[in-house]
Amino acid sequence: MTSSYESLSHSKWECKYHVVFIPKCRKKELYGKIKKFLGPVFHELARQRECEIINGNMAGDHVHMLIKIPPKYSVSEIIGYIKGKSAIAVARQFGGRTRNFNGERFWARGYAVSTVGFEEAQISAYIKHQQQLDVRDFEISGEF
Repeated sequence: MTSSYESLSHSKWECKYHVVFIPKCRKKELYGKIKKFLGPVFHELARQRECEIINGNMAGDHVHMLIKIPPKYSVSEIIGYIKGKSAIAVARQFGGRTRNFNGERFWARGYAVSTVGFEEAQISAYIKHQQQLDVRDFEISGEF
């Protein structure tokens, strides 16, 4: 039987979080090319900080993410990193910018987060349900 716990040098851990954040002014900016572009960017940025995105969905005006974060990092540190670097990537890819990224504001300030314990299946089902609602209204899937 394998354990679902991860291991650091002196600890065993299982820290999962359900995170929701929105683009600035809740604009419907997550459609088309940006939606397809952001999924792999989120995964790569999480991997750079030793995190893993278990499940994710980009609805029209918000992002749902189920993410594993090691206890050596704070949730705010990881989400700030993901939001900041992804805003730079969007500006570079779609804004025609190659330098001077101070002040790039794609994401709104803040986020909603809750810890996921034994209800991981419920959270995953909720994220899938959000995806089904979004696909019903729009033809592009937001799963990442």
